[in-house]
Amino acid sequence: MNEPQSTLGPDRLRLLWLFSFMIVLLALTGVAAAASPIPAVVIPPELQAPPAERGAGVFLNPLLRPPAQDPQITYHAGNYYYCESSPEGVFLRVSPDFTELGRAPARRVWAPPASGPFSKNIWAPELHVLDGRAHIYVAADDGDNANHRMGVLVAETDDILGPYRLASILDTQGWAIDGTVLTLDDGRRYFIWSGWPGKKDGQQNLYIARMKSPTELQGRRVLLKRPDQPWERHAMPICEGPQILRRDGRTFLIYSASGSWTADYCLGMLVLEPGADPMVPANWIHAGQVFARNEHAYGVGHCDFVLSPDGGADWIVYHAKTLPEDGWGDREVRAQPFRWDVKGWPIFGQPVDPALPLVMPDVPTEFLAGAGDGATARPREVEPEPVPVAL
Repeated sequence: MNEPQSTLGPDRLRLLWLFSFMIVLLALTGVAAAASPIPAVVIPPELQAPPAERGAGVFLNPLLRPPAQDPQITYHAGNYYYCESSPEGVFLRVSPDFTELGRAPARRVWAPPASGPFSKNIWAPELHVLDGRAHIYVAADDGDNANHRMGVLVAETDDILGPYRLASILDTQGWAIDGTVLTLDDGRRYFIWSGWPGKKDGQQNLYIARMKSPTELQGRRVLLKRPDQPWERHAMPICEGPQILRRDGRTFLIYSASGSWTADYCLGMLVLEPGADPMVPANWIHAGQVFARNEHAYGVGHCDFVLSPDGGADWIVYHAKTLPEDGWGDREVRAQPFRWDVKGWPIFGQPVDPALPLVMPDVPTEFLAGAGDGATARPREVEPEPVPVAL
């Protein structure tokens, strides 16, 4: 946030916004498919905003540079909180502007024990403020992947910055990672995660269970989605990384599919109409693949959703590989706006060129994607020494 203001004048800034928005709109109106690239665009030099000149109103991807993955952002009391992990524990970054989270220090809020069932392989934490208290849902094991389970860290005070304690390990009836919380308008809560159908690696399904409390599940798990489509089965049949997007009573479950180490990692979507029971698998509409690789990004997946700092546009935050070869070390976190179609479903389009400057705050709302559509999606509702994160 403490950067010099952009040297671009108001007229050039508006021109830059109009140009970048038209390019984003072209991407958003495309159909996300592995083999359908975004039209190539040459940005005139005078309209490009070099990183050194990035100031108020101009955002350039990536949000976080490699290695960075599994982004999750929570908005609470005027700040955005980015939750991440490393072998050293769980960390939070905080900023009033989500585009500045990559510059914020990563602060450790929980350190794992030296040994035990929840001490190693700490994956994909998520911060949720439930019943007035911050909870972090995170996967970990004892060093053996077959023992991965979902645990709940609870803030010891009302300070989101912690410290946190391990309150429980959820009974998911088997291997579990990537857990998230679905809260309906009537207050009912459900837990959705990626799990094995048995006791061996080789396939990951999505499961759902009722929540008795923020730290306890109730009843048996229900199979929600198995990877039965070709685009869900590259390298391994996998459905994981579920995330919730809600609008006008409708629930959108966006999940990641195929091997996360491959260029074909992508996003699919399930839709639950207002009033439908989420515990009945047949109630979920299978919308298919909704976001996939192109010439600007490989292995796009494990997303989250936020509003822009000015509250005028919905953004998808996701990780992407920068190389087509298999691997995890080249993943970075990116963000771009998305819009809504006439029936109220999200249109994510295709990954935009990370070299494209995206103009952010203080932009007239009539130019924002989705403006006038009544978009109601909201970011989900925190000081130890800064610790460098090596993911």
